[in-house]
Amino acid sequence: MRDLGAGFRYLLKGQRWVGRHGRAYGFGLLPGLITLVLYAAALVALALWGPDLIGWATPFADDWADPWAGLFRGFLTAVLFALALLLSVLTFTAATLLVGQPFYESLSERVDRDVSPDGTAPESDLPLWRELWISARDSLRVLVRATVWAVLLFALGFVPVAGQTVVPVIGFFVTGFFLTEELTAVALQRRGVEVRERLALLRSRKTLVWGFGTPLAVAFLVPFVAVFLMPGAVAGATLMARDLRGEDTEDTADGDTAGQRQEGVGA
Repeated sequence: MRDLGAGFRYLLKGQRWVGRHGRAYGFGLLPGLITLVLYAAALVALALWGPDLIGWATPFADDWADPWAGLFRGFLTAVLFALALLLSVLTFTAATLLVGQPFYESLSERVDRDVSPDGTAPESDLPLWRELWISARDSLRVLVRATVWAVLLFALGFVPVAGQTVVPVIGFFVTGFFLTEELTAVALQRRGVEVRERLALLRSRKTLVWGFGTPLAVAFLVPFVAVFLMPGAVAGATLMARDLRGEDTEDTADGDTAGQRQEGVGA
């Protein structure tokens, strides 16, 4: 239970950090806004043409008597849209991090320098294109795992009683875990931590991860909230990554810090 509270405190610390660094926060909003527009366009397109897609995919129902064909296709359309919404929640962070890789790398480095006792931050020696490739590759691997969980939980949602009570709660914890993996990857990838090692590290502190990621998963159900919380989530995940790696961290909750005296996101 202590780790649950610690995880939530890292989430709050991250939001406080970006609150004190307005320029970094402003730059950190851009990737989320771009991703939100793209996801919204995709969901609107699905809502408009989803029934046509279902009709094309179910020609065997053309000869069914009314109202069964309409009910069947309406049900499948609702299922398709619900699954798309679930996947959008699971993938929004990964897509935003991929779009905003340079922004969030810079933001994460600033947090590291700000809280490090010696004012330094781990840096990747890889070129940007290589970092983007590794990030995309690792995100795809995590997405496959998350999708398997999403399909399983979606199917379990049809179980009477448990599907409407227990399964949604489990879903938030699962989503929170994968959100945390994606967010901590920004800081851990700079430290050369591979995706399998990251997952093992997070599994070793599940309650800490859940305390950070589960409230965030609930908040991310509202797309606009996700956009505005994203920079602080990256900052908080960087702080948590330092904890997971056992790195020393200065308490910078009050007063001026080295990071506050630096100019620009990449200062």
